[in-house]
Amino acid sequence: MKTAVLVFLLSLLPYAAFANPYLPKPGERPLSMRISTCAVSGGFVHLYTALDNGLFDKYGMKFENVFIRGSGPNLSALSGDEVQFTYCAADATIPGLAAGIDAKIIASPLVKLPYVLVTRKEVRRPEDLKGKSLGIARVGDLSDRLSRAVVKKMGLAPESVTIRPIGGSQGERYQAMAAGIVQGVIITPPLDVRAKNEGFNVLYRLIDLNLPFVYSSLHTSHKMLRERPEIAQRMVAAFAEVVHFVEKNPDKAKASISKAMRTKDAEALQSAYDVYAREILDRTMVVPAKAVAEAVDLARELGAPVRRKPQEIYDNSFVNNLEKSGFLKEIWGGENYKR
Repeated sequence: MKTAVLVFLLSLLPYAAFANPYLPKPGERPLSMRISTCAVSGGFVHLYTALDNGLFDKYGMKFENVFIRGSGPNLSALSGDEVQFTYCAADATIPGLAAGIDAKIIASPLVKLPYVLVTRKEVRRPEDLKGKSLGIARVGDLSDRLSRAVVKKMGLAPESVTIRPIGGSQGERYQAMAAGIVQGVIITPPLDVRAKNEGFNVLYRLIDLNLPFVYSSLHTSHKMLRERPEIAQRMVAAFAEVVHFVEKNPDKAKASISKAMRTKDAEALQSAYDVYAREILDRTMVVPAKAVAEAVDLARELGAPVRRKPQEIYDNSFVNNLEKSGFLKEIWGGENYKR
């Protein structure tokens, strides 16, 4: 019995001896910074949960969350040092980064397509979309690109479905669909649950497109990377711990989604949690090189002025350092944290 206990205690020694290399030095004053988000989405559950539960405090960082609608304005604020970090869907920011905006992606917790196409009650099959319209935010943006990809995947002629720019947030575009202004929109959970409950159809789940995709990602500026790389590293480490916290504390995570999305619908909150905390999560947070390269190629095809190579718009050194230092192994213990 004593031998078994001794073996167990010895097995804990590597973890007990681990010293987190990314924490601030004793007595170091907390840093006050700003982090922007480009939408209100359940896909930002990790950031919302971190802010609501003070998870950045341990790392000596205090954040003001600033909502700036759209990827372009967020990148402008980031490159201008109005905010120090941005959390946004990378597939939306990649065209701007490739065009030369002074910012990089430094961590990607979510790496698959969470979107769904919801349609009005009379549109039950893909062929019912002929002569109808899909609502998007702006020409050339992510909602536009995804809508066109879905139309193509369903075997419909591009000219048979009108892609109509109507602006607004996902919620506002959903309302436009509900009012009959358009017949379908691309949305993310938990709005899909609301759509089903209100009698609309979930016509297509975009994860079935099998497209390389980089969703919620952490961005920072060239200035931060040049002048304070240790803060970028600290932020990435904090995010890795947040990923673990969200997975292990579903009630707190769902409470943060509820607060941000202003909904108490238990089914909707569970749907959002299942998708963003589990189904499309990559615990390593590595920015997928192939997906970035293909997104840059697509941006070029759509006419974006590509001035940077794919490898110049992301930096995986910070997430790689978490692996090398044993930090991820420490957080996840005996669990397999690799995809």
